[in-house]
Amino acid sequence: MPGSPDSAVTRRAFVVGAAAAAGSAALAGPLAGAASAAGFGWSDDGSHYVVDTGADLVFKVGKTNGDLTSLVYKGTEYQGYGGKNSHIESGLGSSTVGIRQSGATILVSVAHGTLRHYYAARSGENNVYLWTHKADSSVSATRYILRVKAGMFLNDQPDSYTYAPTTVEAADVFRKADGQTRSKHYARLRAIDYDYTGWSTGGVGLWIVRSNHEKASGGPFYRSLLRHQSADGGGLYEILYYGENQTEAERYGLQGPYVIAFTDGGAPSSALYHGMLTTPWADSLGLSGYVPDSGRGRVAGVGIAGRDTAYPYTVGLANAAAQYWSAARASDGWFSIPRVLPGTYTLTVYKGELAVHSTRVTVAAGATTALNTITIPASGDPSAARAIWRIGDWNGTPSGFKNADLMTYAHPSDVRAAPWTGNVVIGSGTETSAFPCYLWKDVNSGLLVHFRLTAAQAAAAHLLRIGVTTAFANGRPQVTVNDIWTSPIPSPPAQPTTRSLTVGSYRGNNHTFTYSVPASAWRTDTGRYNVLRIDVVSGSGTTGYLSAGTAIDAIDLLV
Repeated sequence: MPGSPDSAVTRRAFVVGAAAAAGSAALAGPLAGAASAAGFGWSDDGSHYVVDTGADLVFKVGKTNGDLTSLVYKGTEYQGYGGKNSHIESGLGSSTVGIRQSGATILVSVAHGTLRHYYAARSGENNVYLWTHKADSSVSATRYILRVKAGMFLNDQPDSYTYAPTTVEAADVFRKADGQTRSKHYARLRAIDYDYTGWSTGGVGLWIVRSNHEKASGGPFYRSLLRHQSADGGGLYEILYYGENQTEAERYGLQGPYVIAFTDGGAPSSALYHGMLTTPWADSLGLSGYVPDSGRGRVAGVGIAGRDTAYPYTVGLANAAAQYWSAARASDGWFSIPRVLPGTYTLTVYKGELAVHSTRVTVAAGATTALNTITIPASGDPSAARAIWRIGDWNGTPSGFKNADLMTYAHPSDVRAAPWTGNVVIGSGTETSAFPCYLWKDVNSGLLVHFRLTAAQAAAAHLLRIGVTTAFANGRPQVTVNDIWTSPIPSPPAQPTTRSLTVGSYRGNNHTFTYSVPASAWRTDTGRYNVLRIDVVSGSGTTGYLSAGTAIDAIDLLV
């Protein structure tokens, strides 16, 4: 779902790198790192291992806890705020920390219980490569946070709350004096949309280049924290597992590399992007859970038939151990997913964000699993069903509905949001844009849809479908037609139990509610409007925008 018209430029220049945008400025130092740069090496100051990359970057790692305690680029310290260091989660505490040099690579290893964490430096590069191996739930490790000193990089973007002192919700959503809302949750982008996150002053850029999220959870369309900026400093994140609005169980194993990268102000080199980066130099480092490219396979498909060319298609692979995805080529649906761990996966084809086909594939090390043309069956895409009328389209997102373009980077109470109330008339030409993307029990429940039927249509029973993309507090739609017929209260589908609609995410489990409306519910006078009322029902939730709610994908009345 796109942001506001002016947000794309801001996002690319200052917030995160779009997956399609190539890095425009090369990093200092050769990424290949064949020869040792002058000054490359490490020392021990008693409390820290001090690593000099031989370029413009020197960093320190605490010998007792594995914290990144210093990050000096061109003589300026960037690390830390509020007396806190950069580290896994909120810091591991007492850990076993070691260091060794192997040719053009220096590796710092951190062991804490069953968790292993690594920092690597390559000679002549202004990068720090990180891996995190979480073996089980005995150690908390859901993120790596790079803490950055206050005043180094300034911004007033959705994920900033430097100038937003009024709390709107919990302790992490804020309102500025002009009514715009800010939160670290409002990152806008899905995992598939970005390669890096960070800031630039124009002369210095500091970035985290994300890993391939092989061991993360949530799939290609998942949103999680990317960065934040507040009065005390800033934070850049690599999320290992984020419980907010989560649809999958946590995966264990090695995640990485993800890269802390300094530049002269431009984007990080595209050679560091997860789809481009290769690390043969790490094959012999002994990283826990590390699988070299030679131990991986590939899945490739010659095309996808039955696509709606108005939408992008994505192919995903997932099992309990790993996840991967790739965009399908717009012209024919060709796709390729490289560097896949051996195993059997569910392959899912998504139209937009809606799953329209799935099958099973098996991947072997060193081999390509080649697939013939995949044909999406008519039953897989709800849009194929003939409808008397339809609001929106079936694509797994609220795209096109009222306020949908704002909700990934603002709170529903934001001054920029159009009123959440208001009824809809079929045939007006504004059915979708006038229909709110979200419905809440305490905000706009009871929304009315007006429509006419022909005599033949009014003489028959019809199926009404309401597709949703997620729900909060078990909010689900109950419908009433002409105050004559009311549907039973549907059972709530499985959905995430955390906040979603108010923290920038409409993504949960796509679900379709189907209602069998009898012919006796329709008006027989074809000159009069039929009236459909949609109420949100639930015994959970609180008030306002935290009352039970749901996000809309599409609504239609079938022939």
